[in-house]
Amino acid sequence: MNKEPKENICQEMVFQHIYNTHVKDLNNYLYYKYGNQYNPSDKAQEAFIKLWNNCKKITLDKAKAFLFKVANNLMLNEIKHQKVVLKYQQEDHRQHNYETPEFVIEKDQYLEGYKKALEKLSEEQRVAFLLNKVEEKKHSEIAEMLGVTKKVVEYRIYSAFKILKSELENFSIK
Repeated sequence: MNKEPKENICQEMVFQHIYNTHVKDLNNYLYYKYGNQYNPSDKAQEAFIKLWNNCKKITLDKAKAFLFKVANNLMLNEIKHQKVVLKYQQEDHRQHNYETPEFVIEKDQYLEGYKKALEKLSEEQRVAFLLNKVEEKKHSEIAEMLGVTKKVVEYRIYSAFKILKSELENFSIK
């Protein structure tokens, strides 16, 4: 049968003795091996917490090895995590397209139809319409640019809108 050790790690005095004996060595080991960027003192503390949580499973003579192994694994996990974070930060997240392929095809087809419909407009209609809707010019500004009256510009835009509406399904403009 297994003899239970005289000194159990779960006893507060024994655990405190282990802590006082090994905390500095563990901190130094982690600091020398991995540097300060991964918080070696935090990982050492986490290792002692894991030792306390597993105190019934670990014998006194295995405590030091357990602490160093757990602390080393914690540091390695932190390094892996930082690599994942770095890789994620280096990705260009703007390139992800969440539109369905069907939507992309429909959008391209609609754009082609829109271009063809614009070609059916007279030059005067197309210029007035695009100045108003694309460049957001006011009717009076367009009239001044083209050397015509405001009513002529309004008529050109209205007639262009009427042609586009007849040529394209679901065509509307704000």
